[in-house]
Amino acid sequence: MTENSTTQVTFAGLGDMGRALAAAALRNGFTATVWNRTPGKAGELTAAGAHEAAGLAEAFEASPVVILCVVDNNAVGELLDAAGDRLRGRTVVNLTNGTPRQARELAERVTALGAEYVDGGIMAVPPGIGTEASFVLYAGPEREVEARRALFETFGGVQYVGEDTGLAALYDLALLSGMYGMHAGVMHAYALIGSAGIPATDFSALLVPWIQAMSGFVREAADRIDRDDFTKDVVSNLAMQAQAFPNLIEASKEQGVRPDLLEPVMRLFQERVAQGHGDEDGVGVIRLLQS
Repeated sequence: MTENSTTQVTFAGLGDMGRALAAAALRNGFTATVWNRTPGKAGELTAAGAHEAAGLAEAFEASPVVILCVVDNNAVGELLDAAGDRLRGRTVVNLTNGTPRQARELAERVTALGAEYVDGGIMAVPPGIGTEASFVLYAGPEREVEARRALFETFGGVQYVGEDTGLAALYDLALLSGMYGMHAGVMHAYALIGSAGIPATDFSALLVPWIQAMSGFVREAADRIDRDDFTKDVVSNLAMQAQAFPNLIEASKEQGVRPDLLEPVMRLFQERVAQGHGDEDGVGVIRLLQS
């Protein structure tokens, strides 16, 4: 490491996301060393001023901060095994998608090697890195996150979620759950309307404002859950919804559309009603998921 170590950073892993992260740092004046298991992905980065390390040892020794963004946390573990004592005194920032348990286990391994560990969850696609559309979740020692804030801000908004290194992954996967749940409903809607030969783009003119109108559910549900009150001011109780829900399934079958994405929701509604909670708002189904 040189005297300008405060602006030096190593990026290990040059997939689409890794390259986007490194490019953002370079655009903002950081000195980047880059490394990838398979050579040949650093061309645009070296042209922008990055140094491509000849090997993993050189990459880790080049900077006080090492950003890992690889295929999965098994690959992260392999890199840690290869790095060994070369990580001592450094900060490892793992932006690889994984689970809370994996993050905590990796934190133990990294700290045992004499390094600091920060876990992160990237809430953006590669083209969004460095724009207002991007933010990254961070968990681990707050002092390390604050010390690296200038670097982290080159990737997007900085969202610190706590000292527990598993929290970034938990927040990440919870946010993705909301996204995939919405995607599932949208895909089923398009499949259903498409069964009648109606173009998806035509139907989107109705679907987009409908989903926007329903988005208030997110905050309303959070309030009910935190108050643990599913019976106050209910405008569409669960018993009624459970009674009507089979029509979604039956109509799908009639139209030749598989109801796989909706059947689990119907079963949960029916189970909650059978337990005597038919007067509740549908948000009460969360208690089944948490049981």
